[in-house]
Amino acid sequence: MAEYLLEMHNVVKKFSGIPALRNVNMQLKKGEILGICGENGAGKSTLMKILSGSYVFGEYEGEIIFEGKPIQITSVRVAENLGIEMVYQEINMVLDLDIAENLNVGNLPGKGLLVDYKTLYKETQKILDYIKIDASPRSKTRNLNSGQMQMISLMRASIKNPRILVLDEPTSALTDWEVDILMSVLEELRQEGVSCIYISHKLEEIYRICDRVMVLRDGETISCNEIGNIKQEKLIEDMVGRRIENLYPQTTARTGDEVFRVEHLSIPHPTIKDKNIISDISFNLKKGEILGIGGLVGSGRSEILGALFGQIVRGVKKDIFIDGKQVIVNKPRDAIGLGIGFVTEERKRNGIIWMLSIKDNMLVASLKDIPGVLFVDEKTEKTIAEKAFVQLRIKAPGLHTKVINLSGGNQQKVVLSKWLLKNLRILFIDEPTKGIDVGSKAEIYKLLSELVLGGMSVLMVSSDMPELISMSDRCIVINNGKITGEFNKNEISSEAIMAAAIR
Repeated sequence: MAEYLLEMHNVVKKFSGIPALRNVNMQLKKGEILGICGENGAGKSTLMKILSGSYVFGEYEGEIIFEGKPIQITSVRVAENLGIEMVYQEINMVLDLDIAENLNVGNLPGKGLLVDYKTLYKETQKILDYIKIDASPRSKTRNLNSGQMQMISLMRASIKNPRILVLDEPTSALTDWEVDILMSVLEELRQEGVSCIYISHKLEEIYRICDRVMVLRDGETISCNEIGNIKQEKLIEDMVGRRIENLYPQTTARTGDEVFRVEHLSIPHPTIKDKNIISDISFNLKKGEILGIGGLVGSGRSEILGALFGQIVRGVKKDIFIDGKQVIVNKPRDAIGLGIGFVTEERKRNGIIWMLSIKDNMLVASLKDIPGVLFVDEKTEKTIAEKAFVQLRIKAPGLHTKVINLSGGNQQKVVLSKWLLKNLRILFIDEPTKGIDVGSKAEIYKLLSELVLGGMSVLMVSSDMPELISMSDRCIVINNGKITGEFNKNEISSEAIMAAAIR
């Protein structure tokens, strides 16, 4: 009997002649959970696309061995027939189908074209109860939040009786208690002999659930260790190629007077008529402070930032004050004119113009500030962009590189630079390191720390508990439309935040 269920040997993949994978080797045992770590652009997703049949032999070099026998995965269907199932970070749902249909897509019970809806809804209800989603199987999928959709994606793959389950950043949209459910599901699958590949930037999850951990860097296999045989500091060093002494900056902010205040903020629920997602809350932000906003996914944290920035207007009630004087913010241009910038959670959707260069994306919010009457002064433009390029340590061949070709961490730096060129006083930032590797996280944390030390004020939404605790000078927690907790730096803890989030 083969020691490994799956082996991948000397895998090479190139894009336009540039290597993305360089002789990568991976082995997976039956019934184990193998963690794969690495910075964005390390080759993790490319390797998994080969395994799942998205890239076929001829488009890459190397050998795949399954149960001791060489095979060729020539399509996604071939991979699925082998029992290889993928759960992608990007949620793939048909929002206007009901939950039961999305959960069982391609696997509906019945004969021929006739669907056995009684069985479909009965079995779906069992699964919803198991993963603790309080919804009817007949409900439209669009009524679920992103975390619930991700759990449905996981269960959709697991009910197909996979032999290998590949999870790519599975908890990016999950709350802590949903992560607990996910871990329980994976533990049961492991006991049943299912092998899992677990790709994540969240090292606490890697250490919690994985048996071994493999590191890719620059398309090469760097290390593979039993999880108990490698310390987190060494794992990070393998990932980034250098030592990171402190992930979170060891600085103490010197907060000043109040610069921003909102009173009586109410925001209509985006999908439920005659209901508010935020109901009559008030809070302030001080100079040189990072004010964190915690709470469960779907609690309205992101909507708070959108309403304060003028992106969400309809039905919103609010009184905003800057330096004690009431101001009007009815659209983003109003906020920008007051020195407020907004780095959204969905940088792929509305933070970046994909086919433009780094330089053009950096300057898109600042063109009217650059000298030149009818035409932009290209020399000044280049000087400004180069300064930001160096300051944010963006990894790219140059300013003319298209943003679509950058890693997630470098894309986030470009979004940040767009606003930093505006000489902001206040920065709203939603999930600042979502989907970003540990090396880029450290650099973004350092940048945010430098900004507040320079007097900027930051309002930050985060679902990453260590990030929220370590980066916030003060933290408020949202639950059922209200502020249910407020904590100073020395009071912030995961226990305190969660207690307020579920109160």
